[in-house]
Amino acid sequence: MKPLTNHTGRGVSLPRSNVDTDQIVPAEFCKRLTKSGFDDALFAAWRKDPDFVLNRESSQGASILLAGHNFGTGSSREHAVWALRDWGFVVVIATSFGDIFRRNAFKNGLLAVELPDDVLSDLHQRISEEPAYTITVDLQKCQVRAGTDHYPFTVDERARWLLLNGLDEISLTLSKDDAITTYEKARPVWLPTVVKSLDPSQNIPIQDLEVGV
Repeated sequence: MKPLTNHTGRGVSLPRSNVDTDQIVPAEFCKRLTKSGFDDALFAAWRKDPDFVLNRESSQGASILLAGHNFGTGSSREHAVWALRDWGFVVVIATSFGDIFRRNAFKNGLLAVELPDDVLSDLHQRISEEPAYTITVDLQKCQVRAGTDHYPFTVDERARWLLLNGLDEISLTLSKDDAITTYEKARPVWLPTVVKSLDPSQNIPIQDLEVGV
């Protein structure tokens, strides 16, 4: 992932509360086997309405989504985050988020920022009056800047560190490859190991697999 230190972009105002992951990405799109290319799935049912905010020309290229209360509630589908990311959103701002959605967002490079209701209402108003209005989200200072106004926010420190360094759980593990290799070389040979690869044509029943060195 790309490191995320601060981001300035235009906002999209979606002042709806309790937007669940099924509304963000309808279930039929979850059959896909990839982790990208979900931009067409984002709010697919709502986008059938020509007046829906994402269908407006002013929303094209916007990268900050302003939502309402309890955004991303419902099922744990990670596809919801993938779709927001693939559409081009870098930050989602709401008064609160579904817990699993928040964790999935941080793991996929999408910054979820919580702001008080009065602040968020003010930002919605600014964007409604000026669709080209830009907002800066500074993850280094944990601050949202709109015009001359600065609004602090808090974020899980580990998630913040991962985003600032452009790391996910896999890349973090791979960064410790030397330590893992050193450990494996020093591990007693009599301890069991995991079979690393199998010829799929052999069709070996799982109960017949042997664990050994």
